[in-house]
Amino acid sequence: MQISFLGAAGTVTGSKYLLDLGNQKIMVDCGLFQGLKELRLRNWSPLPVRPVDVSSVILTHAHIDHSGYLPLFYKNGFNGDVFCTHGTKDLCDVLLPDSGYLQEEEANFANRHGYSRHHPALALYTVHDALKVLDRFVTYPYHHTVQLDDQTSFSFLPAGHIIGSSCVYLKHKNKTMLFSGDLGRPHDLVMKAPEEPPSVDFLVLESTYGNRVHTAAHPLDELAEVINRTAERGGSVIVPAFAVGRAQSLLYYLYLLKQAKRIPDLPVYLDSPMAVSATNIFKRYHNEHRLDEKEIEGMAKVANYINTSFDSQRIDDGVNPKIIISASGMITG
Repeated sequence: MQISFLGAAGTVTGSKYLLDLGNQKIMVDCGLFQGLKELRLRNWSPLPVRPVDVSSVILTHAHIDHSGYLPLFYKNGFNGDVFCTHGTKDLCDVLLPDSGYLQEEEANFANRHGYSRHHPALALYTVHDALKVLDRFVTYPYHHTVQLDDQTSFSFLPAGHIIGSSCVYLKHKNKTMLFSGDLGRPHDLVMKAPEEPPSVDFLVLESTYGNRVHTAAHPLDELAEVINRTAERGGSVIVPAFAVGRAQSLLYYLYLLKQAKRIPDLPVYLDSPMAVSATNIFKRYHNEHRLDEKEIEGMAKVANYINTSFDSQRIDDGVNPKIIISASGMITG
């Protein structure tokens, strides 16, 4: 058994782990490089393995740095199964076509403004590519043992990061491996704690925050201080937040702060169509988070949902102060 690190090594994005088991090749995660241009350019470089030679992909979770290379992998010849949890599939149904749309928009923008070295500039992949690879998805619940062949099996263990997130526990012959994916915190207010994994021979552990220590400050206290300080001077609080995971946590925090009257009853806008969709998915997976029906209803009603660019522009027409939670695309616009 050999493992190759094709991403998330020397950086914290583009997670791809290639397992060569002799009789088959398996990819754990198939993420897109994001961030600095030097990293994004890596998405255009060919991998050291032909996609057609990979029999299956196993996803830890839906975030684009773990799943967003899949449409290009499929476009370049991959035709195997993509295994994931039910929650990961539901989120990928939203995230991957959106990623394809952004790739097409970037190419169109480059062509309109003539800044690409390539004429015409092409999209890394398209919405169509994303929709086609979604047809390859096969979903399983947590703890279900999936038998790939008579020597290899795997199962998903709850990771507490976002809906559907998992650690991948893999057995091959007499050896065991665990791929952590992204792990949630044990005492998070929203998501349930990651499940303690069994002992393994090999552990592949992601360490985005491996070189720092989280502060002891409570997020509710920090958020209340920023909102109150900004509101007192008549300003608006604009919060950039991941559409999947962070946006839902922020909605819940704002609900708690308003319930406790620790902040003024300011209008709140969730300015991200993707975050709106992700929030609706979040509400369906009661077994993966800590919120009861009353808290979910309160979280959902704390914000005004923005679904179009026109409505997004109209936020400016309202009075200050206000709170705007926005994912990257909308906040840049």
